[in-house]
Amino acid sequence: MCQATTTTGGQLVSSLSAQDRLGRRLVQLYAGLALYGASSALLVESGLGLEPWGVLHQGLAKLTGLTIGVVSIFVGAAVLLLWIPLRQRPGLGTVSNVFVVGLAMDGTLALVPDAHALTARVPLLVAGIVLNGVATGLYIAASLGPGPRDGLMTGLHRRTGRSIRLVRTAIELAVVATGFALGGTVGIGTVLYAVAIGPLAQLFLRVFAVLAAPGGSTVVAAGQPEEAILRP
Repeated sequence: MCQATTTTGGQLVSSLSAQDRLGRRLVQLYAGLALYGASSALLVESGLGLEPWGVLHQGLAKLTGLTIGVVSIFVGAAVLLLWIPLRQRPGLGTVSNVFVVGLAMDGTLALVPDAHALTARVPLLVAGIVLNGVATGLYIAASLGPGPRDGLMTGLHRRTGRSIRLVRTAIELAVVATGFALGGTVGIGTVLYAVAIGPLAQLFLRVFAVLAAPGGSTVVAAGQPEEAILRP
């Protein structure tokens, strides 16, 4: 009887521990996605250059008259459809990414006043890049599924046999060129983002790492390769 009680107690502790880990993952996921959208909005407000996909979103927003957040949602959904022929499997974080980032971006843009002086725009740029690194580390460390754009890169990598670096570079060059042609902002911020986001994401991925639950979880999708850690 005592042995059975001990076994049951051990299972209960394990179950509670797994629930705690899942709870932390969910908090990290949605905090990271919301912060990602907010950080992207700060880059928009700085007017000094956006991240590659942000350039495309802004260009499409100018073309269509939609808000940049709504465009981000539509683009994310369209990219997610490309996962079908690539046989990629989305997770909770993948679907959440499509909506949360765009809503957080529009919400932040509505709250943050326009900045005209360079003394205000530079701090917005720096804050946007650093917070973007924090957000990337948060949501990826949650291991609840890659963002649609990251999944596109890893899917093409597996299908074509090309390196992640080559696939990512090709996609982002195409995205930046298209966005710039549509009126998206390319500037010093775009260059600084490209240089800084990798090291920042890796740093905060280690800071926010969540230990995997024993035996895995039915809602936890496999993490993406570290070299693909760039954005949602």
